[in-house]
Amino acid sequence: MASTVTCSAAELLPHLGSSANATAAAEFICGRFSAVSEYLTHTTYAVDTTYLLFSAYLVFAMQLGFAMLCAGSVRAKNTMNIMLTNVLDAAAGGLSYYLFGFAFAFGAPSNGFIGKHFFGLKEFPSQAFDYSYFLYQWAFAIAAAGITSGSIAERTQFVAYLIYSSFLTGFVYPIVSHWFWSGDGWASASKTDGNLLFGSGVIDFAGSGVVHMVGGIAGLWGAFIEGPRIGRFDRSGRSVALRGHSASLVVLGTFLLWFGWYGFNPGSFLTILKSYDHTTRATYYGQWSAIGRTAVTTTLAGCTAALTTLFGKRLLVGHWNVVDVCNGLLGGFAAITSGCAVVEPWAAIVCGFVAAWVLIGFNALAAKLKYDDPLEAAQLHGGCGSWGIIFTGFFAKKEYVNEVYPGFPNRPYGLFMGGGGKLLGAQIIQVVVIIGWVSVTMGPLFYLLHKFKLLRISRDDETAGMDLTRHGGFAYIYHDEDEGSSMPGFKMTRVEPTNTPTPDHHNRSVNVVV
Repeated sequence: MASTVTCSAAELLPHLGSSANATAAAEFICGRFSAVSEYLTHTTYAVDTTYLLFSAYLVFAMQLGFAMLCAGSVRAKNTMNIMLTNVLDAAAGGLSYYLFGFAFAFGAPSNGFIGKHFFGLKEFPSQAFDYSYFLYQWAFAIAAAGITSGSIAERTQFVAYLIYSSFLTGFVYPIVSHWFWSGDGWASASKTDGNLLFGSGVIDFAGSGVVHMVGGIAGLWGAFIEGPRIGRFDRSGRSVALRGHSASLVVLGTFLLWFGWYGFNPGSFLTILKSYDHTTRATYYGQWSAIGRTAVTTTLAGCTAALTTLFGKRLLVGHWNVVDVCNGLLGGFAAITSGCAVVEPWAAIVCGFVAAWVLIGFNALAAKLKYDDPLEAAQLHGGCGSWGIIFTGFFAKKEYVNEVYPGFPNRPYGLFMGGGGKLLGAQIIQVVVIIGWVSVTMGPLFYLLHKFKLLRISRDDETAGMDLTRHGGFAYIYHDEDEGSSMPGFKMTRVEPTNTPTPDHHNRSVNVVV
């Protein structure tokens, strides 16, 4: 918020002389100053709200990216199903976050564990929160649910999506965001009472843990309890690739997610019109500069992870795979999300490089353990998100930490930057408690759904594909290469005219085989 312009007629009067109209002139001038000050205050609110709303729109656009990525990563016979679940995540998450989620996350004043105000946005807006803030946080909540849906794709009942999505966005995720983002949270770096965990609190600026680990660990339990898809591993236990049907959709979804990440990370500043201490910085440097730096670190981490995955997989498997590169790129983004605002651009390159190998390593481990995740969501968001939290404990820079989290000049910062190990200790605790919390909440939920036969579809439905058996038809006409499926489809072949010296392109015939 910009500084308020103040004016006092008594202070101004000596400068206007002793004329009869001096008092009236002083009051008039101060009245104009007050009007200007009020106008600047309103303008600041408007600019900051517009910035936050635009960031919320970008984060919400990531749902389209998730939808395209998921659709391209599954077999054609399940396209309609996975697209519907992405719509469901947003719709069911919207209601549950409105009724309960936002209150549990940010309902201050409260205790360190859970919020207790603003249910159904009652007594809203307040001095602390406006509607734009709710919209932004809702977009984050449904992103976590979207991550989980990828892990359990191609074999999960529709009712299970409804139940888990509402529970995750309405309770599990909000509790975690309260712990680490609310001013009352027990491990928050922005805790208002100053009683910070290890003197630093947890720095998870945009949610490597709060969003990505929560979604990834929830997906891990769902996929583990359901078991692998039919045909994912042969009788001898060897991994069999069940390739997605469209690399084009995967690439489209990746670019949409990349675009949305500029609302996810830079947007987490929440405001843009904020100046910093100009005793050490020039007047042109402010929060707007930190926002730009955050966009740069985000970009560099993703780009480095993509290139590392490209060459790493080339060395390991002998070919260039665009889907692997897309997942590597997203792994870099998930990792840098925690420390994007408090690290130097060169450190983001380190983050992305390691994130790529974390993803490659977890994928190898998943295959060895016969764990099946069609989107690699648990490995990508859970594994790379965990690395990103630890990375912040190593590389957070003192100057940037004090800018983003002001008020505590002696706050610990990154171990490798000379700040000691306290911040790293807080980051490790975040990893542990998120794994524990999501495991004791989402694990039993998926297990109960499994026991009541509400989780996995039947073998026949899975073989035929859920588009046909559960959703009334296919997303589009296709011929599926999956030999385990026996759906009716159309295969079109073109027959060129014969015995003609010059082809007549206006009279080609088409044979249609049903």
